[in-house]
Amino acid sequence: MASSSYSNPPCAACKFLRRKCMPDCIFAPYFPPDEPQKFINVHKIFGASNVSKLLNDMPPHQREDAVNSLAYEAEARMKDPVYGCVGAISVLQRQVIRLQKELDATNADIIRYANNDIPPPPPTAASQYGRRPAAGHGGSSGSSFNQNSGCYYPSQWNNNDPSGDDESGNM
Repeated sequence: MASSSYSNPPCAACKFLRRKCMPDCIFAPYFPPDEPQKFINVHKIFGASNVSKLLNDMPPHQREDAVNSLAYEAEARMKDPVYGCVGAISVLQRQVIRLQKELDATNADIIRYANNDIPPPPPTAASQYGRRPAAGHGGSSGSSFNQNSGCYYPSQWNNNDPSGDDESGNM
């Protein structure tokens, strides 16, 4: 295999496209040789020619952010071809709404307890950490299933998804 005219190895883009990586290669700063999957995903979703045009048409100080955004969207599209990163955003938005409601309810409880309106309920194992019981559905894997998009999104924060379904998508 012929090497490029300078001592650096070809970038991931030139290596994947099987072309000589020139010193002024538009892809080289953003697709290093040790991250080939980053370029492969971007190429499959957007096409190398389109990405090259996009990078050439934008100011150099914005290119890195653009490539990172393209790489994120491409990876999300590979995992979920229909919704892409919008599916992940929707899951997170529903989780924020659920947590905001939980926070509001907890704040209301604190106010009631401070005013001695009602005694606090005894803590249970399920409510001690703000988790709902998994009803015997093996909720220890730390993942969720978004029934709307049909995609599996791992979650490090809880064992149940925001819609309240168990991991198998059953209600």
